[in-house]
Amino acid sequence: KFFWNGASLRAPDWNRIQLAPFQKNFYREHPEVAAFTDGDVKEILKGYDITTVGQPIPKPIRTFEQSSFPAYVLNEIKKAGFTKPSAIQSQGWPMALSGRDVIGVAKTGSGKTLGFLLPAIVHINAQPLLKPGDGPIALILSPTRELANQTLGETDKFGRSSRLKYTCVYGGVPKGQQARDLRNGTEICIATPGRLIDFLESGTTNLRRVTYLVLDEADRMLDMGFEPQMRAVVGQIRPDRQTLLFSATWPKSIVRLAHDFLNNPLQVNVGSLDLHANKDITQIIEVCEEFDKRRLLMKHLAQQPRGLKVLIFTATKRGADQLQRVLRDDGYGARAIHGDKSQQERDWTLQEFKSGKSPIMVATDVASRGLDVRDLSLVFNYDFPQAVEDYIHRIGRTGRAGKKGTAITFFTAKDARKADELIKILVEAKQQVPKELLRYQGASRGGKRGGASRYNYGSSFGGGGRRGGGG
Repeated sequence: KFFWNGASLRAPDWNRIQLAPFQKNFYREHPEVAAFTDGDVKEILKGYDITTVGQPIPKPIRTFEQSSFPAYVLNEIKKAGFTKPSAIQSQGWPMALSGRDVIGVAKTGSGKTLGFLLPAIVHINAQPLLKPGDGPIALILSPTRELANQTLGETDKFGRSSRLKYTCVYGGVPKGQQARDLRNGTEICIATPGRLIDFLESGTTNLRRVTYLVLDEADRMLDMGFEPQMRAVVGQIRPDRQTLLFSATWPKSIVRLAHDFLNNPLQVNVGSLDLHANKDITQIIEVCEEFDKRRLLMKHLAQQPRGLKVLIFTATKRGADQLQRVLRDDGYGARAIHGDKSQQERDWTLQEFKSGKSPIMVATDVASRGLDVRDLSLVFNYDFPQAVEDYIHRIGRTGRAGKKGTAITFFTAKDARKADELIKILVEAKQQVPKELLRYQGASRGGKRGGASRYNYGSSFGGGGRRGGGG
């Protein structure tokens, strides 16, 4: 009989367990915020393109000083050089610091990591110290190693002054050091679901002390099939915890998950709840033949200054490796990253890319979430992704933190069924829709151009089609 990872975990009978009380409301409304009129609040929300759901909604803040964060947190924010809260922070921080369960729906690059991390630090510092055998106080579940490591980097930066202990656990590397960190006690655990469950099943750690839970990029965890593992993990955590769920999209599957995991939450939405692209990104769609992609890519790269950081997405691992070789043969410093690479290789490749030593990175979707490169201004979709949601996440690697970016996408006949959704995204973002793309309108409804299912969905380099070809 097949058992999925986590099937052996039994949820405690919380009704029979005497739970120690804990503090979770740390919010003190700043006098300037208290003085905001209804008109002021509407102006702030409109300026940030924020909508909210739930009651009572605390007023948004305009400055870091209005946040009610203690001085040690504000000092770290100042050191980081931030000038004002992002949209998700402006409304999300008062919600989270109030001890409420929070849903945050915002595009990638929105500042959501600090949106949940800084309240977590305040929460932890108010709890009793860990005792031998205790598990973490704050648990941050992430879909990928890359996103988990990015969160770890922010935790290292902002948690150091509080002398918090934190660790990051994920698959693809030996368990030894991660297990030692957990056994020695850690206030913050950043984890991918599978590796965390391994440690729970082996008794290496437990979640009895968790009172602050974050589900980061929950939509991506569902896309990756982690729902059973997420439910197994959440079942190990006391039901009166504070839970924060962040998602780039708001499909029915996430609505259902939020209903099951959160208690009377407050919700902050940044922008439309419809699938949409960051308007700071210029989207260029080139409708072409499969065989012509390589020539077009080389033409575009030749027009860019040498050393410019470029991220290129392919559909398959094999396609990524082959495109890397083609680029290197043409004199470009390119590296490939995908799910068959060891964690050590992936970390090294990311470092080479970020440092500019290898300014071109070819990737499958494994890198499309959690990759934060501040000066990345150009993304290519060499192969169009299987889902339009992945298109949004891929191009969202550029145009972050208010900067401009460009995404160039090659669209072929085999992608015809995604034309309608892509056109909708382009129109919503006020981007140019090429007339060649309009020819494929209606293909998803079985129109004239609806023969796309005859085509192999692999890379143009023969990456083996859909089976086993993902990141």
